[in-house]
Amino acid sequence: MPPTTPLPRHAAPSGRRELPEAPFLAAARGERPARTPVWFMRQAGRSLPEYRALREGVPMLDSCFDPEMLAEITLQPVRRHGVDAAILYSDIVVPLKAAGVDIDIVPGTGPVVATPVRDLAAVKALPELEIDQVSKVADGVGLLVERLGETPLIGFAGAPFTLASYLIEGGPSRNHEHTKALMHTSPEVWHELAGRLADLALTFLRAQLDAGVDAVQLFDSWAGALSERDYREFVLPHSAKVLEGVASYGVPRIHFGVGTGELLAAMRDAGADVVGVDWRIPLDEAVRRLGGRAVVQGNLDPALLHASWPVLEAEVRRIVEEGKAADGHIFNLGHGVLPGIDPDVLTRVVGLVHEL
Repeated sequence: MPPTTPLPRHAAPSGRRELPEAPFLAAARGERPARTPVWFMRQAGRSLPEYRALREGVPMLDSCFDPEMLAEITLQPVRRHGVDAAILYSDIVVPLKAAGVDIDIVPGTGPVVATPVRDLAAVKALPELEIDQVSKVADGVGLLVERLGETPLIGFAGAPFTLASYLIEGGPSRNHEHTKALMHTSPEVWHELAGRLADLALTFLRAQLDAGVDAVQLFDSWAGALSERDYREFVLPHSAKVLEGVASYGVPRIHFGVGTGELLAAMRDAGADVVGVDWRIPLDEAVRRLGGRAVVQGNLDPALLHASWPVLEAEVRRIVEEGKAADGHIFNLGHGVLPGIDPDVLTRVVGLVHEL
């Protein structure tokens, strides 16, 4: 794979904002903005008291289909923390729910599927996603484009493997045993399912892009459960279909998974402009594994937001320094904000990153 080159600037398509000075977008293009940009996965959500107040009595997925509510929740951490990018408040199962799959988010458990998908008949019975089924999400994006000012908006979708894992296992899984067994035992069923989910993710991302998001992130949360060989055979072609399918929009494409230190080059090969790195390896080592040229995002351990400030400050400084090995660095966590984090700590981290 040839070394990465800075993502070229594209004229904003009709309806998309021009944000030439946004540090997040500059870093994503492999440039060196005046300050290191920072945002946090799951920055909008349970760590914020204003979020908990707004969501009281409202089921999670209902809030994701309410344009005003999803816009307000997306804006909350931008106002509070001064982060350099907003990420659309949504969930990776939103397009599944919109298409008509019987799936819900159970508090304390996560996504739960009423009937697991484990054979070809079940795969073929899955509904396709029509773009008008996520029109409420697109409406929320439209509100955000009007209200965010100079702050970029990141859209996102779940990657085919992670979506498939939820459907096959019936919910969250520690070992993904049914998923791996299906992959190897019935590869034709697996590829049919993953291909359909790639189409679904692509439709969902295009709806967000058409409404005006400035970047996209493909979350393959559980891809780290795979060997590189299995990833390249069973997963990469389908994630590549999604990432290639949005290439014409000319926005940065971020690809992230947990425990993917051995998969970083493969995830980049799937078509990522920016590779998300969890906390398990240093950023300079991630850049080395990516061939010495890369734009990376990460990678503070979310648990260390509970540590004393001197410990946390030292970690932030280390990560910013290690990020200098990359062509571009977007500071983030190595996974999402944990529910019990003091939001003032996040605000303080943003201030420190901006000073360094």
